[in-house]
Amino acid sequence: MQGGSEGLPGGALDQLTGRVGRVLAPDVTGGGLRVALCCARFNGAVTWRLLLGALDALDECGVDRNDVTVAWAPGAFELPLLAQAAAAAGADAVVCLGAVVRGETGHYDFVAGQCAEGILRVQLDARVPVAFGVLTTDTLEQALARSEPGTENKGREAALGAVEMARLLAAI
Repeated sequence: MQGGSEGLPGGALDQLTGRVGRVLAPDVTGGGLRVALCCARFNGAVTWRLLLGALDALDECGVDRNDVTVAWAPGAFELPLLAQAAAAAGADAVVCLGAVVRGETGHYDFVAGQCAEGILRVQLDARVPVAFGVLTTDTLEQALARSEPGTENKGREAALGAVEMARLLAAI
């Protein structure tokens, strides 16, 4: 689960106590946060599964369902603009969900790259966490595997990351 100290040695955060003035530990309590879920209709069956994972995570975090907005864009290429609008409308965190599956043309490279770059730009310009929950896979089977229900669902991970970042930014 994101929100913990994955990747850090056991007890690492505790070891900082007394060595620094303040440690901002991971926090995924979502009460009071307004969260926008920006979803791509293209490859919608995968996006739907990512969305369900994200909603499960937001429920676990305590985000009030009335504070969650779901908006649908035609595809992943349009997600940055939708995320920008959600951030401007007052969302505390934005989660972009979709799937770009490699095909036989170079279209994948343009859509996946521009989607990622646009989402990063929105996040930096708006100073609002915008989580990248857009799968970029070689095959539909890989996308389906990453959107399975459960703790490994990438939509769930993106939602947890967005909540954690919103809390971190508020605390810093």
